[in-house]
Amino acid sequence: MTRRDEIKANLQNVRAKIESLNPKANLIVVTKTFPIGDLEILYELGEREFGENRDQEATEKVKQLPGDINWHFQGQIQSNKIKSIANWANVIHSIDEEKQITKFAESGKKLELFLQVNLQANLDTPSDAKIGDDARGGANPKDLNQLAELVNKFPNLHLLGLMAVAPLDEAPDQAFGRLSQIFKSFQQSFPKAQYLSAGMSFDFESALNHGATHVRIGSSILGKRE
Repeated sequence: MTRRDEIKANLQNVRAKIESLNPKANLIVVTKTFPIGDLEILYELGEREFGENRDQEATEKVKQLPGDINWHFQGQIQSNKIKSIANWANVIHSIDEEKQITKFAESGKKLELFLQVNLQANLDTPSDAKIGDDARGGANPKDLNQLAELVNKFPNLHLLGLMAVAPLDEAPDQAFGRLSQIFKSFQQSFPKAQYLSAGMSFDFESALNHGATHVRIGSSILGKRE
């Protein structure tokens, strides 16, 4: 089996599962660490939504691929990388601090943003507390409205909705069920924020069952990373 055949078969399998659960859901193929040849295959197969989480790697890939790709940044955001990220990314999935919003606004580029919520936090958790697996990031649910209000102050920023990563030590259905409730509450204040980015290769079916509109899938399509 050629690499193209492998990617095509995996892609068809993932798309069939998405179609059976939520035909309107958006697939973002997570291409981080994979070579440019794999992205060229995906492009040839019709994919236009690619996800990266390393600024330097993505910057090089963007230069080598067609301009009609919609690039998603979904990693933890380093302040000194924001200007560079804004140069290539169209959608940012991992906003969890006010200073990130301000810096992306200062870039002047029109960007679409998801606010990342930490599902291990609760309304009693202090805003500045270290929560669970800190590498996963995310804002305390009680801070989401304040962050959203700040996004809405900038004409070049458009708030899409919320994003989350399920905790490693919790069943996806339980985590995404909680996320669904947080999202419904959030939408009462921000009804135009219609989208929910949740679910990866190992749990995207659960995420779709709980209302995800965007799923971020890498290894189920491209295989395991080295």
